[in-house]
Amino acid sequence: MTEEFKKKAVDAVRDFGWPRIIIFLFVLLLFIVAPFVGVRVDTSISDVLIRFGQNGVMVLALVPMMQAGAGLNFGLPVGIIAGLLGATLSVQFGLTGWIGFTGAIGLCLPFAIVFGLLYGMLLNKVKGEEMTIAMYVGFSIVTFMSILWIVLPYTNPTMVWGYSGTGLRTTITLDGYWTKILNDFLVIRIGSNFTLPTGAILFFALAAFAMWLFMHSRTGTALTAVGSNPDFARASGVSADRMRIASVVVSSVYGALGIL
Repeated sequence: MTEEFKKKAVDAVRDFGWPRIIIFLFVLLLFIVAPFVGVRVDTSISDVLIRFGQNGVMVLALVPMMQAGAGLNFGLPVGIIAGLLGATLSVQFGLTGWIGFTGAIGLCLPFAIVFGLLYGMLLNKVKGEEMTIAMYVGFSIVTFMSILWIVLPYTNPTMVWGYSGTGLRTTITLDGYWTKILNDFLVIRIGSNFTLPTGAILFFALAAFAMWLFMHSRTGTALTAVGSNPDFARASGVSADRMRIASVVVSSVYGALGIL
């Protein structure tokens, strides 16, 4: 029994992977040390849960690109820009509460889809050089949008510079619009320091379920086939280029949702 248990334990460790175990032990060590350096454990756990809900969707954005064999995060830069456009337009129109948040989602989706299509088409033209092109596009789009944020005709006084009345501020507050709307939805508070952001976790769970449905759909299966064996997928009548574009579009959409 002991030998069998040892074998199962070794297999479990091998399957889980030492990198994950080391990360888990490091995080556990941080929580153990926290009280000795004046950091409250309940506050730290609450912050971790909030960050998990906020960043989880961004992590999901990596899945389609990896499954299609197109890379890790090529869809994220354009998706983030699309999300920021949707958010700023929602504030510009004065939308508040759930209307403001859902309005930001509705406004960012067309941008994310169009940007994803164009970016996917570009990546198909430079196969084998995706990493280089992605780096240039990432830097270029940030620079381009830094200029565009100045010249776009935003007029909401909470966003534009007060002196000139044009150009977006470097920091825009969502107070009075839809700040922390997911974190505060069905929130569970225990004491004065622990907060369970139920809404953000539910939003992540919904996004994860939608991703699971997509990856198990006909398109998702074809996308995975392209990433696993492009030649076999092509022989089966699957267009590798279309699947790569689809992966970039989905990644861009999730990137846009995640930044909100």
